Amino acid sequence: MTGTIVIKKLTTLASTSSTFLRRIGRPVWRVLTFSPSDNIISPKKALCVSIEKGALSVVLGSRFLSKIKIKGSRRYSFEEDRYPQPEGLASSVALAINDLGAARTDVTLSIPKAWVIIKTAEFPSTVKENLANVLSYELDRLTPFNSEDALYDFRILKEEAGKLILLVMAAKADLIKQYIDALRERGTDVSRISVNLSGMGTLCRYIDRETDSIFVEINENEYEGALFLDGSITGTLTGSFSTESEKSKTDTISGEIQSLLDAAKKQDRSPQIVLLLKDTNPSFKEMLKLQINLPIKILDETDIKLRPPGPQKGVTYTATGGVVESLWPKATGLDLLKKGRYEKQKTPFALTAALILTILVLGILYMVAPLRIEKKRIEEIDRQIMLRKEDVKKVEALKKDIENLDNEVSSINNFKGNKPMVLNVLRELTTTLPPSTWLTRMKITETTADMEGYASSATGLLPKLEASKYFRKAEFASPTFRDARQNADRFIIKMEIEGTKIEAPQKTGGEEPDDEED
Repeated sequence: MTGTIVIKKLTTLASTSSTFLRRIGRPVWRVLTFSPSDNIISPKKALCVSIEKGALSVVLGSRFLSKIKIKGSRRYSFEEDRYPQPEGLASSVALAINDLGAARTDVTLSIPKAWVIIKTAEFPSTVKENLANVLSYELDRLTPFNSEDALYDFRILKEEAGKLILLVMAAKADLIKQYIDALRERGTDVSRISVNLSGMGTLCRYIDRETDSIFVEINENEYEGALFLDGSITGTLTGSFSTESEKSKTDTISGEIQSLLDAAKKQDRSPQIVLLLKDTNPSFKEMLKLQINLPIKILDETDIKLRPPGPQKGVTYTATGGVVESLWPKATGLDLLKKGRYEKQKTPFALTAALILTILVLGILYMVAPLRIEKKRIEEIDRQIMLRKEDVKKVEALKKDIENLDNEVSSINNFKGNKPMVLNVLRELTTTLPPSTWLTRMKITETTADMEGYASSATGLLPKLEASKYFRKAEFASPTFRDARQNADRFIIKMEIEGTKIEAPQKTGGEEPDDEED
């Protein structure tokens, strides 16, 4: 039981740790792989040319710091219920580019949904790595065109049960190339080909940041729309009204929308409904809201968040959607010029390399800087030493003189302490000897004292000298005799001086003379 609890705790801890690492790992990885040319910060301009029935719309947009803005737009009318011819379109686009100041701007050509075949297809997951080639080979099975005669692109919608579900868009190349060539003759190169309906889905997603939506554009006589899940077309609707009755029109539209809602519900999705109403009676909008009985967003009544230079009602939504699709990094629109072949984006490591280089430089500085600081300090110390070298020599000389003086003082103090001074010896003799005694000769050395003289009684002198603190071993150096003339005893006494140390004789060139006092 305890083992089971431990395993559960470890499993919970591992799951929590994994979630935490993923949460902090994504932003860290994004920072490390951030590129100065990243779409988040890099400025960009785009011009979208939208081909419509009886009209041509041109919109110029820009992106800076992830903010998209409409800089200007133009709309040109052509023969009703007919698409513009290539020459007329090229002339109008050249005029619009000149008016909007959009020279050398990337141009997106947005074509009508009627020119495009939109299908979903299934392929085994085993072909995922070579999907572009497989689709090129299978295109004639999925569409009326082969890969040489078509402009096409695809996106993987989902992968499940070993199968790939693809969204495929294809258009006849000859039809579109007429417009591309006409524009090129006017000095305008098309860099991208999109579909009006796809651009409208991107615009709806950009407005509310909702990935799921149903968009329907309704004219007086026809309608067109699609179901967008995760930003990609997963179902379409198109048709015309067979009657002028508003009730019949609302029934038709609500039925078409309901079929798309049912398809979304099968995938547990609840898309928002966005309508673009053109040339319809005001009553039709209210009847449609009542018929559908679900929240409906009318595009003309919704802020598109692109700050157009004029009133929003004057904005051409199809061209605006194409601009957003070209500039918004999160857009999932297809580019029919690519034919499913995209260059694999290399992970930018410029910032990572710069950070690693910075860390290495800082590490080297961290190791080298203390050494250089210490080296500078040592050099400064050496310089200060050199500046004070003469002073140091003087100080050393003074120290030597002080040491010599200390030695001399020490010698003198030792001499005073170990050897009684001659004056002290003489003063002691003067105090010790009787007044009737006088000396004729006195010899004092470091350790002995010899004296000659006369005394009334010579034998009485020895006890007195022995009792002195300065003398010891007092004795007669020769026999005493009585001098009749002096009426006194003549004596010669030798003795040692008390408190002196006998030092070993030093070998010198000659003997030092004895100190004498007479």
